[in-house]
Amino acid sequence: MCRNIRPLSNFEPSATDEEIHAAALQYVRKVSGSARPSKVNQEVFDTAVERIAHVTAHLLDDLVTTAPPKDRESEAEKHRARTAKRFATA
Repeated sequence: MCRNIRPLSNFEPSATDEEIHAAALQYVRKVSGSARPSKVNQEVFDTAVERIAHVTAHLLDDLVTTAPPKDRESEAEKHRARTAKRFATA
């Protein structure tokens, strides 16, 4: 899994269109092996991002959970703590 793609389900407020698009873009970049497609592939690349974003939005809308919604700030703090521990120098 690409480290830049973050879980988007069960947040309050729900994932934004920008977050969904960013995740779709990261996915397409990872799968295609290209961060910047050539001019000849740009349209195909953009279409893939839009389709994946669309499907992702439907997935997030349809998921059902009994867990309480997550808070973005507390999740970000957990991520910062894990990162600090991971990259701590001795």
